Amino acid sequence: MTRLGDSVQRASELLAQDLTSDTHVEQLLAETGARRSLDLSDLTGKEQAELIGARSVELLPSVDKLAERIEQRAAQGRGLHVKLGIDPTAADVHLGHAVPVIVLSRFQRMGHDVTLIIGDFTAKIGDPSGRTAERPPLTDEDIERNLSGYQEQVRPFFDFEKVRFAHNSRWLAPCTLPQLLGLLAQVPVSSLLQREDFRNRLSEGSGLTMSELLYPVAQALDSVELACDVELGGVDQLLNLQMGRRIMEAHRQQPQLVVTMPLVEGTDGSGAKMSKSKGNYVGLGSTPDEVFGKIMSIPDRLMVPYLRAWTEWTDPEIEQATARIEAGTLHPMDLKKVLAGEVVSALHGIAAAMAARAHFVAQFSKKSFADAGELPSVEVAEHGEEGIAAVLTKVLGFTPSASAARRIAKQNGLRLIVEKDGQEQQAVVLPEAEALRPLADVVREAVSAHAGGAADAVYLKAGRKVAEVRGL
Repeated sequence: MTRLGDSVQRASELLAQDLTSDTHVEQLLAETGARRSLDLSDLTGKEQAELIGARSVELLPSVDKLAERIEQRAAQGRGLHVKLGIDPTAADVHLGHAVPVIVLSRFQRMGHDVTLIIGDFTAKIGDPSGRTAERPPLTDEDIERNLSGYQEQVRPFFDFEKVRFAHNSRWLAPCTLPQLLGLLAQVPVSSLLQREDFRNRLSEGSGLTMSELLYPVAQALDSVELACDVELGGVDQLLNLQMGRRIMEAHRQQPQLVVTMPLVEGTDGSGAKMSKSKGNYVGLGSTPDEVFGKIMSIPDRLMVPYLRAWTEWTDPEIEQATARIEAGTLHPMDLKKVLAGEVVSALHGIAAAMAARAHFVAQFSKKSFADAGELPSVEVAEHGEEGIAAVLTKVLGFTPSASAARRIAKQNGLRLIVEKDGQEQQAVVLPEAEALRPLADVVREAVSAHAGGAADAVYLKAGRKVAEVRGL
């Protein structure tokens, strides 16, 4: 059995235990967390390819082709050459940015050569992927500052001592106009305009610069320069990565394989991807309590995508846990606490994860808000059709205006607390848009999603003020 197989067997035994037990949870975090440095070189080419494929959205041409390339390079006495390009566009990084480097770490631990491309040249063009407007170019000072912040914050997920760095300005800056024109002659404009964001911007009359059209070609030259076997990127980078295959073939190189990672949904459960602009992110520089609390606020349906994105759990382990939930032997909140512990442990260590777990339980898992004495209340039958902001303002007097209620929601301070079985609590963070919806609709959906359609009690919490929602 492989080293990973041994670990999976031990973790499976722990997953069958009582996960309300701090002892069992701590043992599980230690077992799965140790995998972040586990040597995976004893896996076969097929096993390696399947492990990578299980965490990708697209693996092109196929998982089998990746296995073949691994075996081909092994026969040549070397590993794959894998790269990930980074355009250091911001100094602060969130969990969404960690997804591709976690997979890159697995390639690293499988014994392959990994290069991080620092897009100091392409950052000055601006990656247009998924954007609806032009992005201002960065200065050299911006790039260096952002790169330093990125590296420091992503370090818990990746071994920067075992990676090569390459700045693409080294080969892109000397590129002459004849060389560029010769290359562009092999790239149909139609292939560049396949991008949905480009088409949308053109149809809306928005700006689209020639430099943005050149970006995918410039990025493709990174792969040519390094003769890469594999390139990783977000799923929004797919067309850029495929351009790399096209340009490599034009240079008579064996085209790279493409591995794309999911754009993980934000913590608010609105369907939008995690981003700082939407406030639905978990910053890698956040405190253990902040990270734990934000993960605990997610809808239950995001637990599996988050386990896949940020932990070293295998699919059989995830299936084992979800099967226990379906069988009624594991409460979703207990699994969510394990997930939150996994993320905090990766960023701050197991001791910090267990302390954050204890703090959360002490703060949010009391037997009932009823223990606090007489609370204000709102009747669903009387005020259920009113928007939550209006209820907070006109009925409960918790906020001076609807806009103030929306501000609380924007700061993740508006929540429904759903109680079941007399003690289990689920804190549901309500995003700003929910503040405008009818109270009855929001409560009904929360009870359905987090308490199986029946709750003992529901409380509406705005900042530190709490009211009971009656007449469910």
